[in-house]
Amino acid sequence: MRSSGILMHISSLPSRYGIGTLGEEALKFVDFLKDSGQEYWQVLPVGPTSYGDSPYQSFSTFAGNPYFIDLELLCGEGLLTAEECEAFPWGEKDDETDYGLLYQNRFQVLKKAYDRFCERTQEAYLEYCRENREWLDDYALFMTLKDLHQGKPWYEWREELKSRDIRAMEQIRIMCAKEIDFWTMTQYLFAKQWKAVKQYAAQKGIRIIGDIPIYVSMDSADVWADPELFELDEDLKPVNVAGCPPDAFTADGQLWGNPLFKWDVMEQDGFSWWLRRVKHLSELFDVIRIDHFRGFESYYAIPAGDENAKNGQWKKGPGLKLFNTLEEKLGKLHIIVEDLGFLTPEVLQMVKDSGYPGMKLLQFAFDGGNDNIYLPHNHIKNSVVYTGSHDNDTILGWALHAPVHALQYAVEYLRLDQREGYNWGMMKAAWASVSELSVVTMQDLLDLGSEARMNTPSTTGGNWKWRMKKGAYHGGLSEKLRHMMYVYGRLR
Repeated sequence: MRSSGILMHISSLPSRYGIGTLGEEALKFVDFLKDSGQEYWQVLPVGPTSYGDSPYQSFSTFAGNPYFIDLELLCGEGLLTAEECEAFPWGEKDDETDYGLLYQNRFQVLKKAYDRFCERTQEAYLEYCRENREWLDDYALFMTLKDLHQGKPWYEWREELKSRDIRAMEQIRIMCAKEIDFWTMTQYLFAKQWKAVKQYAAQKGIRIIGDIPIYVSMDSADVWADPELFELDEDLKPVNVAGCPPDAFTADGQLWGNPLFKWDVMEQDGFSWWLRRVKHLSELFDVIRIDHFRGFESYYAIPAGDENAKNGQWKKGPGLKLFNTLEEKLGKLHIIVEDLGFLTPEVLQMVKDSGYPGMKLLQFAFDGGNDNIYLPHNHIKNSVVYTGSHDNDTILGWALHAPVHALQYAVEYLRLDQREGYNWGMMKAAWASVSELSVVTMQDLLDLGSEARMNTPSTTGGNWKWRMKKGAYHGGLSEKLRHMMYVYGRLR
């Protein structure tokens, strides 16, 4: 069945307190999706962000971002007062997130909520802790130790803490019990609010697409707790790190810096870490988009310490053995694979054999000939068509900065009209595609330019900041969008 959705991260929702949250505006957005004839809401990874504020570099693959805890809901529960929330600055711009202010102030407010939280009987909290102990204890201990070390990464801690000496860990658990409990509480509040949003979305017929980065951050509870699963030396330093080789766009390649998995070790224990990861995220999301899917066929390993990605080597990944194991243990998985980038015949065969739908990006369609796989006439049904992803410019921004020949080809091919807006012409092409699912970004629906771009790859600073202004989608947008879904056969 043909369907459609909108890509917008939680952080981009309107909010009085600096960043989008899981409160009233999230429910209003679900209503907008329903009224607009949509079936899917796609978000970026929801984990706690680390240095650089990227959702793809998280302190934990299992935890939720405490920034997304809605403060107004906590006020309604009596855990905070409006005066306490308003006592801190959250930024001067209502269309941008100031992560520096969030880092300085958000946890101070949440600690006020914690003081009142401790005064209550919390049977549901204790049950949550029991059910999630497998990852929650390590995460809360990890974040407590980071605070004790003024935010330094775990590999710069004292040796006994870095290597998780049993006696040292027990001492920390005793000495810092309250601090550990605080971090545990943030996860309970996130999970409680997330569950409410997901249930509301389900009632409205909206399914949530979540995102799994293939790799985890070096400075994460995941690597600290299970170093034997990663390519680390005896001093717990990376041997090789992740990235992409040089190409026409980046002469030095992309140096991501994430530690690589020891796939042989993971396979020996039946991929248990991946089973836990995918099971947990399958409960958070209705559909999972797996980032950098090609890395499961073969991955690019760059010697740790290199300044660029030129000296990397391709190494074989687990292929479909991993996904066959996941489906054998967890049942049928609802997965979208990010199959962009350097695609070899082996990668294309793996995607085909998996049966999972891949991605078709229209912004990649016009830099080449008429055999370009991203051109609409080359799409296949078992795919998801996007106008662009979180790493692309908005359509209007792309039109300003694209090579002249690519823009001219797009204008001719799509019959783009500046009066209507190039963004609407390209979105119509996505909706008209044979792909069973189409996803457009909220920025493109709002006619926004490069100022609303979410991320520019290989850059630091200035990314992940865009927020939608309150009331931005009022004024007939949902009616227009619903009509488009009817025209292109995507209305359920």
